[in-house]
Amino acid sequence: MQTFADILILNARVLTMDETVPKAEAVAISGNKLVAVGASSEIKALKGPATRVIDAAGGTVLPGFNEAHMHIFMGSVGLRQLSLYKVKGFDDLKAKVEDYAAKNPNLKLLLARSADYTILSETERTTRHDLDRVISDRPFAMIAPDHHTAWANTKALELAGLLHGKQVGVGNEVVMGEDGLASGELREADAMQPVFDLSETGGREGLGIGTGGEPESMTPQERAIDLDIIRDGLAYCASLGITSIQNMDGNLYQLEILDEIEKTTGLPVRVRMPYHMKNFMPLSDLAEKAAPWRDRFHSDRLRCDFVKMFIDGVTEGESAVFLEDYAHRPGWKGDPLFSQEHLNEIVTEADRLKLPVAVHAIGDGAVRMVLDAYETAAETNGKRDARNRIEHIEVIHQDDVPRFKKLGVIASMQPTHPPGNAGLPLEPYLSFIGRDRWPLAFAWRKLADAGAEIVFATDWPVSPLDPMGCIHDAMTRQLWADDMPDQRLTLAETLAAYTSTGAHVEFMEDRKGVLQPGYLADIVVLSGDVEATASENLASVRPVITICDGKVTYEKTPG
Repeated sequence: MQTFADILILNARVLTMDETVPKAEAVAISGNKLVAVGASSEIKALKGPATRVIDAAGGTVLPGFNEAHMHIFMGSVGLRQLSLYKVKGFDDLKAKVEDYAAKNPNLKLLLARSADYTILSETERTTRHDLDRVISDRPFAMIAPDHHTAWANTKALELAGLLHGKQVGVGNEVVMGEDGLASGELREADAMQPVFDLSETGGREGLGIGTGGEPESMTPQERAIDLDIIRDGLAYCASLGITSIQNMDGNLYQLEILDEIEKTTGLPVRVRMPYHMKNFMPLSDLAEKAAPWRDRFHSDRLRCDFVKMFIDGVTEGESAVFLEDYAHRPGWKGDPLFSQEHLNEIVTEADRLKLPVAVHAIGDGAVRMVLDAYETAAETNGKRDARNRIEHIEVIHQDDVPRFKKLGVIASMQPTHPPGNAGLPLEPYLSFIGRDRWPLAFAWRKLADAGAEIVFATDWPVSPLDPMGCIHDAMTRQLWADDMPDQRLTLAETLAAYTSTGAHVEFMEDRKGVLQPGYLADIVVLSGDVEATASENLASVRPVITICDGKVTYEKTPG
């Protein structure tokens, strides 16, 4: 008896990401699986009366994009906030904020995102007085692209109880002015959270990254708002060709909302969430919370199977940890959020429980601390295929480059983050790290040549989520100086870092991340041929159809 496919994709330039059969012309889907990948002539034979045929019109067909580092709740909330992406200068900022305020008269807090560190000045830090000139009669705050720094006006600081300062956790700071009052700059989550608490969501979107804890109280109406926000964010992911996301903050509240979506309308993307381990949490939480969460959420569509940590902050906020002093600030290297002993203890216990670990590490000092912890865990528990990760790796020391391959550590990096890329300014970053560290900053090529596995992502909402925009940024990265090494990967390597390698990091390379029969039907159909498109035009190649688990989750409307 003839078995027909549910969906055929024909007239395509299929990049399978399968090294044994790298290219094809067509694919066939039945249920949630790929049943054939090959020549159009053989695939057409699977067309039946009810088969849907998709004409790719010569466009590239890839495994669905795997966004390997993002923040779904914060990003989803950000879709409703004022974007200050590429806004520059006082007049431009004031006009944007006044317009947003007029359109949202009932918002408890006017909150803007993607505010560059030099939005008002190349040399002076933004203060509450600057923002009071923008708007003074309503609480207003704006968040840096990296989400590690925010600036608030006087009204917001007063309402948040921060105007006279506040003691916050290690690595966090309410910056004080010469007048003895808060300057308006808030560094890291503990300092920013009191302002975010003023918002419509009560700052709940930041709990997963700020405390790892749960909302203290919730009304059904508030939970319904959050569910709708996250549902919108997931749909936005699908519209960009994304079929898998790996979240980098977590709490049970987010997991249960995602589980409810899955059990009702169904998740349009696969979600991997972590247990977020903070420096104030007891070690026993790993066995008593993280491991049970892994056992409870373990499907191919929703998983909670790793531990996320922060060891440092960001360079621009002077909270990244370096081996040598900041170039502009002699005597300051940054303070780690964990001691080496404490970090070793947590990573070793997570490894004992067979929980992979992902650690945010920006500076070369932080990167070394994390590599040392992974090495300690392997020596203590025995080496295994742990697939631990380091997130960002903005600067690395030469001696630590080969340790990634030796220890089997994945380098999780963001092509949108190097200064000069994606509209980011060169300063103050380049001056802060100093000329001597430039050659080993955002060293994708260096790490890849040394055998490190690399996954790419955007860290949304730190950077725009669009994978094709990120791929464009990866392929068009400019050198900071003529004698700098070119750290770009090839297009094929870049696409793998967004598809097959992402699946491998998740221990799911046996069923997704490549297009071959028997694998899950996670696919993106693009509007053009990426291999024939000039690097500077890659962002113009757009998702036409996204398919996740055999279902169409996004389809571009005609016209």
